[in-house]
Amino acid sequence: MMNPTIEFCVNNLAEGSQKAKEELEKDPDLDVIEYGCTSFCGICSQFLFAIVNGEPVMADSPEELVENVYKYIEENPLF
Repeated sequence: MMNPTIEFCVNNLAEGSQKAKEELEKDPDLDVIEYGCTSFCGICSQFLFAIVNGEPVMADSPEELVENVYKYIEENPLF
């Protein structure tokens, strides 16, 4: 079975999503990837965010971002 893919923009990591990325990387059932730019600049400038299986998931804090990522995965299974 495929793991959910969680993508982070390097610019957003610098804005605060780094903590969420580090937390999600601890989960062996997730594939966490860092990109130079994910082309979601409008979202990136306003929120912490990650792209989960191709869809942006946003939050105001790293903790909320981790929660929202897991919530999105739960509500949108890959199979």
